[in-house]
Amino acid sequence: MINLSTEYAGLKLRNPLIAASSGLTNSLHKIKELEKAGVGAVVLKSLFEEQIDSHSEKLSLSSDYPEASDYIDAYVEMNHVEKYLDIIREAKSSCNIPIIASINCYKVARWIDFAKSIEEAGADALELNIFLINTGEYGDRYLEDSYVKIVRELKKVIKIPLIIKMARTVSNLPGLVEMIKALGANAVVLFNRFYQLDIDINTMEITSGSVFSNPSDFSETLRWTAITSGYVPDFDIACSYGVHSWEDNVKGILAGATAMQLCSVLYERGLEVIPEMLTCMEEWMSQKNYKSIDQFKGKLSYANIPSPALYERAQFMKYFSNHK
Repeated sequence: MINLSTEYAGLKLRNPLIAASSGLTNSLHKIKELEKAGVGAVVLKSLFEEQIDSHSEKLSLSSDYPEASDYIDAYVEMNHVEKYLDIIREAKSSCNIPIIASINCYKVARWIDFAKSIEEAGADALELNIFLINTGEYGDRYLEDSYVKIVRELKKVIKIPLIIKMARTVSNLPGLVEMIKALGANAVVLFNRFYQLDIDINTMEITSGSVFSNPSDFSETLRWTAITSGYVPDFDIACSYGVHSWEDNVKGILAGATAMQLCSVLYERGLEVIPEMLTCMEEWMSQKNYKSIDQFKGKLSYANIPSPALYERAQFMKYFSNHK
C-alpha cells in the first residue's frame, strides 16, 4: 500500500502537499475546505505588520486629535492580531491537520511579540515570511544578517517549530540555510514570491505585475532545492515557488524536498487539483515500486547524483553545446 505521509519541521503530515499562505487560507471555512480536499497542512495567510501600520495611518489621518494616534495604533494592532489568533484557535479546534501560522514583519520587536501570541493561541508551527530587499543602502551582508538576527531572537522565546521562507536574492543560500539550521530553525521554504511590479508606459506609473507564478518558475526552485538539500543534509525543505503539477511535486521530492507548497495552481485550477495530484503521485510511486516518500526523497539531490555540475550547467549544455 502506498504511504504518502511525511514529517515536515517536526510535524506529521498525511501527505507532502501544503496549502501555502494566501487568501485561500484566511478563514476557517476555507481551511476546512482545504482539509476536505486532502492537503497535509495549511499555512495561514500572513499577518502583515505593514498592513497593520497602514490601517493605523489611515485612521490617524482622519482624526483631528494628534494625541489620539497612539490609542488608534494600539487599537488597530490589537484588533488585527486578535482576529488572527481567533482563526488559529478555531482551526485548531475544528481541523485535524497541522495549522502553520505566518507573519511578515520588518521590526524585530514585532516578530517577537506576534510569535509569542501565535504560540499561545495553539499554532503547530510558525512560518516567517521574511520579505526584505537590499536596495543598495545597506551593507553586503544585510539580508543574511537580518535572517540570522530574527531566527536567533525568536528561538529564545518560542518552542514551536520555526520555518523560514527564503528570498531568491540571497547570495549564498546553502550557507545561510546551514547557519539558521545551527540556530535552531526547523525548515525552510524555497522561495518567497516578492510583490511583482510593472511600468505602464502610457500613464508613466508603477503598476502591479503578475500575481501568480508560472510553471517555468519552478526550474530555479528545483535547482536550489537540490543544491541546498545536498549541502545541508537532514534538514527539511518545502518547495513553494512555481509548483503547478503533480510532476513538480515528484521532482521536488526527488531533489530533496520534504513538502510542496501549493498556491497559484489552487487559484487557477481550484481545490479539485489536490486529490488529482495525490492520485497521480500514488500511481507514479506504484509504477516505480516505491511504498513511501522516504524511499525516493533526495534520490536526485546535489549530493546523490554522479555529476552534481548538472544542476549548475544543464541548460548551458543543452542549448549551446551543439552550436559553434
